[in-house]
Amino acid sequence: MFFAIYSTAHIVVFRNWTPKLRHEAASCLISLVHGTPAVVLACHAILSDSNRGFASINTDFQTTVLEYSIAYFVLDLCHYLVFNPSDVLFIGHHLATLFVFLTCRCLVFHGAYGVLMLLILAEVTSFFQNVWTLASMRRLDSKVAAQVFDVMSPPFYALYTVVRGVFGPIFVYKMLAFYLSGGADDVIPKWVWISWISVVITAISVSILWIYNRWLELYSRRTVIPEDQKNR
Repeated sequence: MFFAIYSTAHIVVFRNWTPKLRHEAASCLISLVHGTPAVVLACHAILSDSNRGFASINTDFQTTVLEYSIAYFVLDLCHYLVFNPSDVLFIGHHLATLFVFLTCRCLVFHGAYGVLMLLILAEVTSFFQNVWTLASMRRLDSKVAAQVFDVMSPPFYALYTVVRGVFGPIFVYKMLAFYLSGGADDVIPKWVWISWISVVITAISVSILWIYNRWLELYSRRTVIPEDQKNR
């Protein structure tokens, strides 16, 4: 499914874009298709599990949601390896994320509650981020794209800051506290949950640094005085 959408993006949706932008836009499109549905599916998978907890066994529907996200990350990883192999940050992110999903799905068969909650926190901003990214690609040659980029930037940055900078760390703290208590030692080996926590803390730290830089860029754009005004 994701490959079909990715191919359609290249051949139909973004066929008039330059090759470099077309590759990036195709990646954004499959991210759009993955992000919001993944949030909805993960919410349903969690709420439908009456025994949900950091050490609970994965339900069939939770497993399906994990597989859905694994499919997306595998394809997007292939995209980066083929078209943008120098982007080690995204490649590393995708490999680390796949490690978490695959160990939860195929190795320990427990802990999907925590992993899916993290997926929700990661993807709840996906729609806004991908629309913002697409507008950013074309803002220099499209007035509409520039307007969308300018209008979306502050609310998107604010939402991203709250989710990644506040709710994310709070949830990871609760997750870490549970694992340190030994509540999952019988079903999830220590090296697995330590790896999960390490991946998540690294991802959140990079996200906070990324949004901090976006706020700085926004502040710089809003405070720069146009040349025609300087000469008046």
